[in-house]
Amino acid sequence: MKPHVIVIGGGVAGASVAYFLGRAGRAVTVVDAGVAPASHVPSALINPVRGQAGRVPEGALQGLALTWALIEELGQRGIHVPHGRGGVLRPVPDEATRRKFDRHRPDGLEAHWLSPEEAPVSLAPGWHAALFLPQGGWLDGAAFVVGLIAASGARVVQARAQRWDARTVTLEGGDLLDADAVVFCGGSVGSTWAGERATHRMGTLLQLDRAVTGVPLSFGAYLAPSATGGVLGATFEAPAQSWQPPALPLASLGWLLGKGEALADPWGVQVTGRWTGSRLSGLSCGRSEGGVWRLSGLGSQGFLLGPLLARGLAGDIGRHVAGDGASPAAGPAPTHG
Repeated sequence: MKPHVIVIGGGVAGASVAYFLGRAGRAVTVVDAGVAPASHVPSALINPVRGQAGRVPEGALQGLALTWALIEELGQRGIHVPHGRGGVLRPVPDEATRRKFDRHRPDGLEAHWLSPEEAPVSLAPGWHAALFLPQGGWLDGAAFVVGLIAASGARVVQARAQRWDARTVTLEGGDLLDADAVVFCGGSVGSTWAGERATHRMGTLLQLDRAVTGVPLSFGAYLAPSATGGVLGATFEAPAQSWQPPALPLASLGWLLGKGEALADPWGVQVTGRWTGSRLSGLSCGRSEGGVWRLSGLGSQGFLLGPLLARGLAGDIGRHVAGDGASPAAGPAPTHG
């Protein structure tokens, strides 16, 4: 029989782990309660230059290439993931911010500084310059996650995992699942259910009847195309120690609309809906002292780094269940800020 691995959580981390395990010939079961999955975001940026300081996380270039490659692989299997690879535009307000972006930019990242007049989209007044990243873009989070799970060949159990250890998972209601390895890929909701103290950040996307810009535009908030029109979004609420039910305070709505108007002119665009989700911060990737594997805490970098980290972790798990002595020894799961 094939070695069997149970993946807890069906977000971008769990879906990516399941995909790479399945591609390597492992039997996979994904346990997913399907409650408020943050990975089902209508339009996620694939953007290697992060935040208002322009930092580029380790592995961002490899992650960028892998995410686009996975979309192509899914397409070859007949699984369509709405996306756009036309680049990402990062406007900056002043020369000091431009210098920060330049300091953090690694070799190998294609990028071009443009004046506001040279930008491929019409910026709102007041921007100093804009960094165009032609390798970036956007994707439909839900289609990507669902596609990875479908392509993995995994059995999906829609249930809440109540307890687990290195070889078993107990579902709510008492059913017991056995495996050769267990991987925890719970996000904000799963971490809260597990009783963990962590950092959770709530954010909102307003769904728009059309895209304000042809390519994603991001600084503080972002405007981007989507499968059904466009979005205006950001992760901006104060950090919390646990998952909270999705909400959008009126003051936050005003803040978000103001950020959108500061990026570009949204004249005539209509808001058609809202998506709100909570992301878990504090990246953890590896094998715990109790033998449970883990990939969680990707924060806003799930679609940039999640598949890359999942590929490495799936390789380690595969060697472990095959009895390969090269598998890493059990220990605290590595955590990266």
